[in-house]
Amino acid sequence: MDFEDTPELAVFRSEVRDWLDANAQRRTDQLFLGMEGDQAFQEAKAWYKKKSQAGFACLTWPREYGGAGLTPLHEVIWAQEVENYKTRDAHFVIGIGNCGPAIMHFASEEAKVELLPRMASAEDVWCQLFSEPSAGSDVAGLRTRAEPDGDNWILNGQKIWTSGAQYSDYGVVLTRTDPTVSKYRGLTLFMIDMRQPGIEIRPIRQMDGGQHFNEVFFNDAVVPDAYRLGEVGGGWTGALTVLMSERLAISGIQPTGFPQFLELVKSLEINGQPIARDPIVRERLATWYSQYAGLQAANKRMITAVAKGGIAGAEASLGKLVGAVMNQEIANFACQVFGQAGIIQDDSFSPEQGHFQHSVLFSPGVRLAGGTDEVMRNILAEQVLGLPQEPRADKGMAFQDIPTGNS
Repeated sequence: MDFEDTPELAVFRSEVRDWLDANAQRRTDQLFLGMEGDQAFQEAKAWYKKKSQAGFACLTWPREYGGAGLTPLHEVIWAQEVENYKTRDAHFVIGIGNCGPAIMHFASEEAKVELLPRMASAEDVWCQLFSEPSAGSDVAGLRTRAEPDGDNWILNGQKIWTSGAQYSDYGVVLTRTDPTVSKYRGLTLFMIDMRQPGIEIRPIRQMDGGQHFNEVFFNDAVVPDAYRLGEVGGGWTGALTVLMSERLAISGIQPTGFPQFLELVKSLEINGQPIARDPIVRERLATWYSQYAGLQAANKRMITAVAKGGIAGAEASLGKLVGAVMNQEIANFACQVFGQAGIIQDDSFSPEQGHFQHSVLFSPGVRLAGGTDEVMRNILAEQVLGLPQEPRADKGMAFQDIPTGNS
């Protein structure tokens, strides 16, 4: 990949910098902005609206759908530049990065024109409703039912770990419409109004004090057939579209903890000595730098493929697997370096404003979100390395005949 901007991209980069200078505050540190609470949500809504009005929302989407009609390389330039500012730019990445492509691929033209511009500007916020308590990491093992009722479908069941559901206007939900066929063939994908009767949302209190994830219950929730995405029974194809888009979206914002750790090593002294002189710290720094540099190169290679007309492949899972593990390891190590100060969570007293203490509590969830480590390893093994699939005892079996703990 040629890392030098073309004349056209150089002009775009200059325009982006000028606009960001005029509309956002430059970063003075590498600390992440918290994503929890009503204030963060309202700040993100205002940011996305401002970005949309300036023509910088969803850069690769067609203009008629609220985007800018530009290339993935323009999106890369935006991501590179916006990193230098304190913004809420990644706040709605699940809706725009996951649900948007599903609507783009499977919704009617009328629905695209109506819904996508409102999503791009965050006038409507979206969530993804896939995971379920009984299915674990097996998305296709879900039990939320959608049964036909005239021109509607009636939904009953439960989803869990739904990010941002309490703030969402709409969602993309994967349901089971036929239990008499294999678990992959009996699924159907829908859009759903999250504010309608028959939907109950219960935020889950996390150990870091936040409530980012939610349980969602469907009790005879009515969904018009016009909200169906794709064919009846074709939901697995739609789900794969969402999941592959999710991994590309997550790979771009996946926290690794390395930039923050590098700043810490440059600045922190313990007992009057810079921690950069400690051989253990230096060894860890070198290890994590090599992983971080590898992820950066892999992400650029993936972007290059997309820029040339390809799609985000299974390689996107690499960023999630390596980055999430590194993020947790760095947070734990930094708090050990702090000694007794590592247990202090008051941002005004803790080194780096408590970033690493907060990360210790939040990072386990990051390793689960978007697929567990084991799921990522299977994807990479099967789809990148070409290794044989794991044996599946339920292969080809009707979903209703698969043994459960209650049968």
